[in-house]
Amino acid sequence: MTKAEKISGTIFGIIAVVVLIIFIQNAKNTVDTSLQEQPENTIRVATYNVHYISLRSGDGAWSIPGWDTRKASLQESFAALDADIVAFQEMESYGRGGDKNTNLTKEFLIENNPNYTAGATGDALTFPSTQPIFYKTEKFNLVNQGWFFFSETPDVIYSRAFNGSFPSFASWVELENKETGNAKKVVNIHVDFSSFTNRTRSIELVVNRVQPWLDANEHVLVVGDFNARLGSKVHAYLEMIGMQFADVKGSTYHFNRGLHLFDAIDHVAYSNAFEVIGNPAVIQENYDGMWPTDHYPVVVDLKL
Repeated sequence: MTKAEKISGTIFGIIAVVVLIIFIQNAKNTVDTSLQEQPENTIRVATYNVHYISLRSGDGAWSIPGWDTRKASLQESFAALDADIVAFQEMESYGRGGDKNTNLTKEFLIENNPNYTAGATGDALTFPSTQPIFYKTEKFNLVNQGWFFFSETPDVIYSRAFNGSFPSFASWVELENKETGNAKKVVNIHVDFSSFTNRTRSIELVVNRVQPWLDANEHVLVVGDFNARLGSKVHAYLEMIGMQFADVKGSTYHFNRGLHLFDAIDHVAYSNAFEVIGNPAVIQENYDGMWPTDHYPVVVDLKL
């Protein structure tokens, strides 16, 4: 065997191993996407990263033409959840010099789903509105809302991350159940995917903000894109203060290709006043061959 043949054989072997690993991971993280019928006396909570829209880009999935192509599939996906509360991440339409209040995704979903409204939103000059929390108006009243940035100055709007990178933040709402009068706080987070330091410091800040609510026996949910798998140090910070995580199975990020290479990174955490009823679901679906976004929604039914 010549040297070239040996090199060629080695390369082929490496490629074969990589393909096998991808096949195994994809099979492992592909799950049943069916939603159970919502049990009585529960609230259905979902978290959904819907990817930003670039107002400057002329083409591609995240451009305005790309949005026009995929928005019908996002509407189908959202409607299929029939969730009482949906926390969104990356619901943003950005462009240099543009109006910060422009939010094509939020406007489209609110227009097409009149039984919902958005909390954790407001004038972009004073309230960062790219992580709204939708809720069914027949079930809840909005009592309060707020935000804090994952930053050395968390109460300064749009302040940069701990390491100086792009701003990221938590939004939150307090919702009152119209039937029972029970109130709950829902914290919606999206932490840095590239910096472990930013991720952990961000979760430490979440813990500091949530702890007084727990001490006051308030009902608390922390949901969103954790950019970490269950069992990580990121999750441990919240578990140490008594929060629990729904046991989400399967990939929630799919590269906008339906590739299921990683365990779930989108999660729902809940205080001990709640109980998960049934099995959490990851809705690994496209609609008419179109992916709504590069994440799948996670759905959990909770009972007080």
